[in-house]
Amino acid sequence: MSVALAALSARLGYTFRDPALLAQALTHTSFAAEHPDALNNQRLEFLGDAVLQILLAEALFHLFPEEREGVLSRRRSQLVNQTFLARLTKEIGADTCLVLGKSEEKTGGRDRQSVLGDAFEAIVGAVYLDSDLATARRVVMAIYGDLQPRLASTEDGENPKGRLQELVQPVHGNNALRYDVVRTEGQDHARAYEVAVYLHEKPLGTGRGTSKKLAEEAAARAALGTWAAEKRGDG
Repeated sequence: MSVALAALSARLGYTFRDPALLAQALTHTSFAAEHPDALNNQRLEFLGDAVLQILLAEALFHLFPEEREGVLSRRRSQLVNQTFLARLTKEIGADTCLVLGKSEEKTGGRDRQSVLGDAFEAIVGAVYLDSDLATARRVVMAIYGDLQPRLASTEDGENPKGRLQELVQPVHGNNALRYDVVRTEGQDHARAYEVAVYLHEKPLGTGRGTSKKLAEEAAARAALGTWAAEKRGDG
């Protein structure tokens, strides 16, 4: 095992019985295309994706005992999308260990989210294949750490309208929210919208944006803050 891979293995907290699996997990298809004898990471990525899904589903199931399936699915999705997995790949320093083809390297593949996300899944697959599910769970959950702040860090990039609907629906039904444009400003080429979101007739929040969609999302974010404050008893 190379010095770089040994250091990565140490950061993972796992010593491979078959170090070739870790090397394969970091070998992109572009390199394998240039070197026919090299094994790429696609099969390990397939396996690692399935392992991640079950491990995070299990963790979220226990962490949120009162949540419905839809909420749990959304939260799992937040933790396994390629943007998030790319972040984890960089956190563990696996990006520096990637083996890429010349063209992929020149065109920025080492920073490409799809490449990084696939590599993370492949690493998980390699750990699982080299050990067992319990060991993979230990390694994966050590990388993720506390899932609550991880989830909070992704909220701003998620769908705020969908999140608000998920919170409101169990109490008030499917059609309780309404988005109204309350103000439009500017010329056609520089239009700005202000949107208010109502729970029945109660205003929950307002937001502005250069399109109705963006203004509605901003209003939903404001409403999420209102909802959370009311639940805490702040308002």
